[in-house]
Amino acid sequence: IFACTMRVRLEGLEHLPAEGGVILAVCHVSHLDPVVVSTLLPRRIGWVARIEFYSSWVARTFLHSGGAFPVNRQGAALPTVREGLRRLRRGEVVGIFPEGEIMRGEASVLRGGPVKRGAALLAARSGCPVVPVVVLGTDRLGNIGPWLPAKRGRLWLRVGPAMRPEPEGTAKISRAEFAGRLEAEFVRLFVEGQRDWGLPESIVP
Repeated sequence: IFACTMRVRLEGLEHLPAEGGVILAVCHVSHLDPVVVSTLLPRRIGWVARIEFYSSWVARTFLHSGGAFPVNRQGAALPTVREGLRRLRRGEVVGIFPEGEIMRGEASVLRGGPVKRGAALLAARSGCPVVPVVVLGTDRLGNIGPWLPAKRGRLWLRVGPAMRPEPEGTAKISRAEFAGRLEAEFVRLFVEGQRDWGLPESIVP
């Protein structure tokens, strides 16, 4: 389907390690982000998914078969952290949306919005790198137009260099510092992609 309908610009793939535990931090503009990123990147990704998506057996089956595992944003985060660390120790890729949910406008991390501390926590406890990914165009895939033949769909992905939290300071200060660096890196990747690809500001919903 992608081969028949989508034109994809993918840059920075060399920054994704070919093996070993990796935390993939992706900006969130659409519920289709994990599907698109999993389709286009070469490694299998186990996504952290909101527990609300597990409400039906169909969704649970789909998420489980795709390697996802749940997080309860209103409950205890420890089970999710432990599962993420187990997977990272096994050398897997854990996908996370550090904004916590779909963000639009000025709240988007691509426009300077904040991220949560989960990626920094996993990186600090596992010693694994965080690889930031900017994905654009997925918010338009809810329409039929991009899925028609003749490659009418357009997607843009930019993978940034691996990042690691600084070892100095207390855990809380280190996570906050790393979150600030991650926010700045998302903005940098977006600005560079917007310039190189000639994209309008409206590409971020």
